[in-house]
Amino acid sequence: MVEAAAAGFLTGLSLILAIGAQNAFVLRQGLRREHVGAVVAVCAGSDALLIAAGVAGFGAVSQAVPWLAGAMRWAGVAFLLVYGALRFLAALKGGEALRPAEGRAASLKAVLATCLLLTWANPHVWLDTVVLLGSISAQYPGRGLAFALGAMTASAVFFSTLGFGARLLAPVFARPGAWVWLEVGVGLVMWAIAAGLAFS
Repeated sequence: MVEAAAAGFLTGLSLILAIGAQNAFVLRQGLRREHVGAVVAVCAGSDALLIAAGVAGFGAVSQAVPWLAGAMRWAGVAFLLVYGALRFLAALKGGEALRPAEGRAASLKAVLATCLLLTWANPHVWLDTVVLLGSISAQYPGRGLAFALGAMTASAVFFSTLGFGARLLAPVFARPGAWVWLEVGVGLVMWAIAAGLAFS
């Protein structure tokens, strides 16, 4: 059981470490100190549900419904393009809109809506949690629960560290110019992922 849990933890952590749309959003919210606990909870909770579905064999659904993957792919492309454009617009505005202490905070509802979309409309999240982790868990017959719990723990640890640990970078992002570059970087990440999805 310990071996399966450790494998789940390390596999889950290795898949989630890459900077993607969801991670960039968590980092941004952590730097702005806006609803960080709620964002971390939504990301970790969503991952837990998807990991459980993958380990339980939900990956077979994508084979039974061939059009599902394509629909998710293009929905993800559209959303990432729009969200990336919004980040570029925020960078162009600069100044007070990007200062975490002075800027107008987004509502909890708006933040959670964006977080849920970046999680559930992201094909990469489904690929990593449902398909890949679900497939790898099959190597541990009878210990799937331990594997899933290990992967879920990795997700919770990672998002908590990313969201709450972002405050350590606060001195760097006290300058509006640093926020402009962050917004540009997040926008580029979103568009790069969208391009990867569109042309893959």
